[in-house]
Amino acid sequence: MSRVGGETRNRFHPSLWESQYLAPYAMHSSQSRGRRYPEPPHPYRSPYQRDRDRIIHCAAFRRLSGKMQVFTGELGDYHRTRLTHTFEVAGIARTIGRALRLNEDLIEALALLHDIGHPPFGHAGEDALNECLEPWGGFSHNRFALTLAEELEHRYHDFPGLNLTWEVLEGQAIRAGDEAAVRSGPLLEVQAVEAADSITYNAHDTDDAIKLGLVRIEELAEVPLIRSLLETIRQRRPALPPALLRKTLVHDLIDVQVTDLIERGAAELERWRFPDAQAARKSPFRLGPSPSLAAQKAELERFLSERVYRHPQLLAVRAKAQKRLRALFQFFVRHPQLMPERFVARIEQVGLQRAVGDYLAGMTDRYCDEQCRRYGCGEG
Repeated sequence: MSRVGGETRNRFHPSLWESQYLAPYAMHSSQSRGRRYPEPPHPYRSPYQRDRDRIIHCAAFRRLSGKMQVFTGELGDYHRTRLTHTFEVAGIARTIGRALRLNEDLIEALALLHDIGHPPFGHAGEDALNECLEPWGGFSHNRFALTLAEELEHRYHDFPGLNLTWEVLEGQAIRAGDEAAVRSGPLLEVQAVEAADSITYNAHDTDDAIKLGLVRIEELAEVPLIRSLLETIRQRRPALPPALLRKTLVHDLIDVQVTDLIERGAAELERWRFPDAQAARKSPFRLGPSPSLAAQKAELERFLSERVYRHPQLLAVRAKAQKRLRALFQFFVRHPQLMPERFVARIEQVGLQRAVGDYLAGMTDRYCDEQCRRYGCGEG
């Protein structure tokens, strides 16, 4: 740092660093389309670093610590929450980004935002809210993430929402299925986050399911990918105790997927030689696993769907959570005045049912349960 003319200036400039270290096909922040509400540049943080910080400091992000991923607190406290899942995705995505010389700051912002719109009780809660809101357009956690980022978060005097960059919002819009965004094609950074999300939930749902006793490693060995990894692990370390075997399996499951994606991605990117980020996004190339590993991943995902996500114990917990959420929705539709003032005011903007849905979607699992007990919803 140096002081010039009474002002503190930093010799480091983000765009200079990017020009030296990022590949031509990466999204350079100097090429960003900016923000809806223009802001002056920061002296030493790139626009995507600022996006990352805004997401981390917003209330909706903190609430992810109280939202289930797949398994609820009724099944123990080892399993992932939406927050720990998000950090795992961000870490894996950054590893992919660094190896392929993509923009890690953009990747991190995209990863931190990607699940911020999840309602309480995971996909079970999303299904319940979608059912409640079906006559009014349904509910999607991916769309709701944009609502939070652009409307519901209030941290600044000069604009609503977080005023994130166009690239971060567009990446989330692609997840939400926005037609215009999808037609534009995903930046490589968006693709890296999508791939990391898939890698992450395959691994941690396997880990959580074993730890919580919903499935045994011997059962998972029915899946060729898991069987192959277990054979390799037992050759290296034939006497691992069960807990370490599980942890080693999860580590290797992540490693084999990340390595495959990076090796395939690097080779393909070298072949394509994209001159810039826009050329890459408009091409048919997509970051992803090799065909052989993609087939193996599909087998694992089928196993998890049939033997874990549809486990009777999990289905029972899911049904109870959905019953509570539906009852709470109907209660606030009948008594909207009991919602916080800003959601009551929101009724004029988006309608009664959508305002109630937005209120419920922002709740943590525990707060939703507290509201159910307070108003006698979903009991019996």
